[in-house]
Amino acid sequence: MNKTIFITGASSGIGQATALYFAEQGWNVVATMRSPEKQDVLKNNDQILVLKLDVEKPETFSEVINTSLSRFGKIDVLLNNAGYGQHGLFEATTPEQIQRQFSVNLFGTMEITRALLPHFRENKSGNIITVTSGVGRVTVPLVSIYAASKFALEGFFESLSFELASQNIKVKIIEPGNISTNFEQTTKANFATDETLTDYSSYLKQMDEVFKAIYSGGGATATDVAATIFKAATDETNILRYVIGEDLQPLIDIRNNGTDENYLNVLRSTFSPQS
Repeated sequence: MNKTIFITGASSGIGQATALYFAEQGWNVVATMRSPEKQDVLKNNDQILVLKLDVEKPETFSEVINTSLSRFGKIDVLLNNAGYGQHGLFEATTPEQIQRQFSVNLFGTMEITRALLPHFRENKSGNIITVTSGVGRVTVPLVSIYAASKFALEGFFESLSFELASQNIKVKIIEPGNISTNFEQTTKANFATDETLTDYSSYLKQMDEVFKAIYSGGGATATDVAATIFKAATDETNILRYVIGEDLQPLIDIRNNGTDENYLNVLRSTFSPQS
């Protein structure tokens, strides 16, 4: 029997690419998203079941999981991919924006994980893979709320990995660096601003140029991430973290292998305000 992966946030980007990649490898795929009626890439594929799921509505999870099991019989892998980036000045970010960032990125991920744990425990197997971010390990300016949600995910799943090892359930974390998807455009649309905070104007202009240079340098593709997720799902190792992107690994190496002062000085060389 073919194995099955259950994916949240599969409407575009990494989620959609992963659904296609696993189907090409012969897997069954449950591709969930908030608006399946808008999805046309993943439809008309017998290996892919497209279902409506909003990670902010845990009361709907049981029905979606039962529908998935009725179709494919078993779920072998959960991919926690649903999420978005709330970027902008912290002072300009509203309490409502902060609450929703954590509701989607952290609390929603926790709840869909909780919902699938009984199935994995019953089968004495399973693999929970979560897409975090490079800024869950190495953070930069203007992403404080997003980074906080991703740092929280990193800590949550590292701790959970020890508990679930007792049930023969693996936990894996995927850490993408700069990825070529529509993520940048989405975060710009959600960028927190406040025209009254003029004290930051010079720094915001400086950072706009810095990030333009970073994004123009390209990066890994969503398919590259999907291939890494497939490796994490099938390599039968206890590796916890999988880093993607030539831009990210050197910074993680500096953080892990040097002093905190040296690590911060490297980042300050790019992100400190110009005098």
